[in-house]
Amino acid sequence: MPELPEVETTRRGLAPHVEGRRIQAVLLRRADLRWPIPGAVSECLPGQRVDAVRRRAKYLLLDTAAGSALLHLGMSGNLRVLPEDTPPQPHDHVDIALDDGRLLRFNDPRRFGCLLWQAPGELHPLLRGLGPEPLSADFDGDRLHAAGRGRKAAVKTLLMDQRVVVGVGNIYAAEALFAAGISPLRAAGRVSRERYAALAAEIKTILARAIRRGGTTLRDFLGADGAPGYFEQELAVYGRGGAPCRRCGRALRQAWLGQRTTVWCGHCQR
Repeated sequence: MPELPEVETTRRGLAPHVEGRRIQAVLLRRADLRWPIPGAVSECLPGQRVDAVRRRAKYLLLDTAAGSALLHLGMSGNLRVLPEDTPPQPHDHVDIALDDGRLLRFNDPRRFGCLLWQAPGELHPLLRGLGPEPLSADFDGDRLHAAGRGRKAAVKTLLMDQRVVVGVGNIYAAEALFAAGISPLRAAGRVSRERYAALAAEIKTILARAIRRGGTTLRDFLGADGAPGYFEQELAVYGRGGAPCRRCGRALRQAWLGQRTTVWCGHCQR
């Protein structure tokens, strides 16, 4: 599933081509993705100018005066800006035609993504209760320490709780914990304030680096320009169970945690 760097890479790729453009039409080739597509999408978007392309957590928002289209890429979705006469391919479910002769096309083979609607002045239920953005000043080690206090659940589970911090999924949680030298299995309440400060710093560093490198290419993800991300070659632990640790050379351990595969070094992470 695309994580925050992949979604931010997509946003940055789309924004120069979509912001300021007026939407001419919306074509829905099916009525639903993960959930039914609200009628407001096709009723309210045509004729509107796209004021901004924003990201909140792993969601993208196309802001207009009439409201915002809310998109999630799901497991394998992608967005492309294409010439308007580009023939649709299988799984091309949505076209948003722009006034410059191009269109924004949403392709989603597994249909785990979504296209929803947020009315002006409202906050969609999916965006309520979300924690701070990990690259913002609102997120730091003190916040993690406070959230983890007294918790017996694994620290990796804490990192993936969107109420604590948004967008830190399986890939980057594993990488940040390795960089900070913290075992993903350690109880969240047994991590010191100092170690949480180091962990928060590593999360910021790794996410920022992944965004600069265009995200992580895993299975189906491609950026908005059709180019894959390049951070995968830098992954220290994710997807490398049984391989030698890049620090100590010992075999990396692998386990199932919170319905996700977790990889770590039993020597370097305590």
